[in-house]
Amino acid sequence: MARYFNGKEIELLAPAGTFPIFQEVIEMNCDAVYFGGPSLNMRMMRKGYNLSYDEVREAIRMAHDRGKRAYVTVNNLLNEEDLDEAKRYFEFLNEVGPDAIIAQDMAVFPLIHEQNYTNIPVHSSVMMNIHNLEMIEAMKKFGVTRVVASREMDLNTAELLQAKSGMEFEYFVHGDMCTVHGANCTISSMIFGNSAQRGRCMKPCRWDYRVKKDGHIYPTEYPLAAKDMYMYEHIPELIKSGIMSFKIEGRMRDIEFLNLLVNQYGDAIDRYIADPIGYNRTEDADKLHDNRKRDFSTAYAFGKPGLDYINRRYEGTGKFYSTGKVFSTPTAERELKEERVTQIRERLADVKKDIDHTERPQIAVHVNNVKQAQAALEEGANIIYLTGDVYMPDRPYSREDMEQLTAAKGSSQIILGTPRMMTELHMEQYTHFLQQGKQQGMYGLDGLLVSNFGALHKFGSLDLGLPMIGDANLNVYNYMSAAVYEKHFGVERVHASMELPLNDLANFMEHTKVPVEMTVHGSPIVMYLELDLYENTEVMESIGQEDNAYVDNQYLVLMTDKGESPVYRDWSGRNHLALSKELCYLPMMKELYEAGVRYFRIEGKTYTEEQLRTIVRTYRQAADSLDQCGSLFAQMKSVYAGYTLGSLQFGAARHIELISTNA
Repeated sequence: MARYFNGKEIELLAPAGTFPIFQEVIEMNCDAVYFGGPSLNMRMMRKGYNLSYDEVREAIRMAHDRGKRAYVTVNNLLNEEDLDEAKRYFEFLNEVGPDAIIAQDMAVFPLIHEQNYTNIPVHSSVMMNIHNLEMIEAMKKFGVTRVVASREMDLNTAELLQAKSGMEFEYFVHGDMCTVHGANCTISSMIFGNSAQRGRCMKPCRWDYRVKKDGHIYPTEYPLAAKDMYMYEHIPELIKSGIMSFKIEGRMRDIEFLNLLVNQYGDAIDRYIADPIGYNRTEDADKLHDNRKRDFSTAYAFGKPGLDYINRRYEGTGKFYSTGKVFSTPTAERELKEERVTQIRERLADVKKDIDHTERPQIAVHVNNVKQAQAALEEGANIIYLTGDVYMPDRPYSREDMEQLTAAKGSSQIILGTPRMMTELHMEQYTHFLQQGKQQGMYGLDGLLVSNFGALHKFGSLDLGLPMIGDANLNVYNYMSAAVYEKHFGVERVHASMELPLNDLANFMEHTKVPVEMTVHGSPIVMYLELDLYENTEVMESIGQEDNAYVDNQYLVLMTDKGESPVYRDWSGRNHLALSKELCYLPMMKELYEAGVRYFRIEGKTYTEEQLRTIVRTYRQAADSLDQCGSLFAQMKSVYAGYTLGSLQFGAARHIELISTNA
């Protein structure tokens, strides 16, 4: 079946979590159904869900017999072991012929193209966070036929990008939403070892936090808990914007709920096509309101929603609404333990790399202002990254700032970073600045630290003569995606995913041939939000007084009874939530180096000048004499709530695996 309005095709895309649910959904008033196979998708937390190979085959046949489409989610980040499974899976999918797969990991492209699988169209997942024209143009070169728009994209932007690119757009119109930018939430990995990008999110965004700022406590009532998306009353605007596919979230939902949801959206679309002038937007809307799981919002469809995006009515149970299953409750970040350090050292020792011992580890420091940069240079940093997301109250770097730093850099490098999310305005600003700099010696800069593949695609085409480094939020999880960034986007090195647990990191280092950087110290950002949490302090009355424990009172913190995490606001109004503890890999820096890591990054943006000096000096000494790492760590004092190993807390160590194998 197919629907058209003014010559534009419209697809209502429904979810199915199991084959029995699929058998009923495919008969509903929808045009397409998406579902997951037995693995490698973003819904891996519920037993008995997803389809077997035989069920995938039958589901595709049933859809095609009814003139409908079937899309298969292969939207996980893939580790090295997953790549072998993905090869077998894609051979099967090429045989059964889904209408497309929905994918996140860059490794999907070589996996398909190297085997010349011509029967697997690719749609880019919402986890690719497509948010600018250059990202779409980059995806075109890989043969992507549809993009799922970033959750933060408004309909005006979607209309502009669709018109300019000609790309099919898919847009979430109903269901569970995240407050964090797609693939920019790593907190579940850091606390539980369960990656949100690998279908195992533990939902820390649904915890009962309190906001604290300027010595005051505010009654925020679940400040990260997004309302459900609701676009039922805005079908005309969706169609006008050029959105082709209206996507309903709900692969974990029961059949009774989906029956109401899918048929009601389908009927509304049909009513609008039949009579657009006399169309009643609110007809039967009360049924959806009466059966909602949470309160509703149009999210970012019509602009930044502010605190209206946040749910209050049904939060607080800690429950997954379809089953009553508790995902998680507030949990402390794990402390760095000597026993775990020993396990990490042993596992990394298994990685065999040819080492040029004349090549010393490079110390890179990510800074928020000129004084931090100067301090890091004076303490021996090899590389200074000037952030593209400057935290307030510091101001964004000016051309004068850059020229001042490059004049005093000596043998070190000064590298300019880009914002994580780059709007069309950001792209225009950076393009003009860099093209102008091309005529003027690039202001003495030594490279670009690039945060999204749209910027890589754009700046690579400018022939700037500047090396490009892939930033951490590209989330490189396997050697094939690293190779894609090197071969197709021209990066000189990649940052290993912050989410890699021990075994996955070791396997990645063993296989990759692309130079690798890792963040080894600091409080990395684990949630990157368009939502401005600082608004809570502007509209709510204080319920108490209490100073921040570890950061200046000017910074907002989210606190539970397990600790408090600082939130920084950048000059675009975006918020960056950090770990409460400091990441510290100093004790195993030698083993990381011997495993092939050559660039060691310090996230220095949140430190005072003197704190940063001490940290850089210590890592400089460690880099110059790797045998001193243990003794240098013994002398370090944490600035924040202690040290943690982040995702390296998780994943079995070598001797544990041997015990399991011999049992």
